[in-house]
Amino acid sequence: MQIERPDFKYIAGVDEVGRGPLVGDVVTAAVILDPSKPIEGLADSKKLTEKRRNALAQEIKEKALCYCIARASVAEIDELNILHATMLAMTRAVEGLEVPAEFVFVDGNRLPELSVPAQAVVKGDSLVAEISAASILAKVTRDNEMIELDAQFPEFGFAGHKGYPTKAHFEALAQHGVTPFHRKSFKPVQRILAEQS
Repeated sequence: MQIERPDFKYIAGVDEVGRGPLVGDVVTAAVILDPSKPIEGLADSKKLTEKRRNALAQEIKEKALCYCIARASVAEIDELNILHATMLAMTRAVEGLEVPAEFVFVDGNRLPELSVPAQAVVKGDSLVAEISAASILAKVTRDNEMIELDAQFPEFGFAGHKGYPTKAHFEALAQHGVTPFHRKSFKPVQRILAEQS
């Protein structure tokens, strides 16, 4: 499927990582690529090996015209809900770009509030290079944060499951309770809190 590109010079792609996990911030990235510095192998971050993702993230940071990594905190997720927090983080990423975007491609089927024209693209991380680049930066950033959190709470195994609701994560929650980094508005976390109160 070919996505029609509008006739603008500064086109940003935006993506998020971390809507599904029970722990940590939702992380977004916005990227404007530099046509004179092509990056080979951009793809949906989930389809790349960790090693390839890390190498591409470095290359994107070096070659992109500009990029911005933004987030919504656990407190914001619990206050607003995950969808609204994600939209807020996407807006922050676009507004944080050093070069103002003239047009924005957003991964998914909803648009955050933006001051420039934008288009939502379902499966955009496979169809639009800018979104692929954004998905890689967001995923590498969040994965690294989960590895740091793992060092603080080794009993949870965050480096492995990255905070997603896996069997190992549920078992750790049942055994060790909820960390300050868990999203208290998420039902599995609420259930543990209720059981342990």
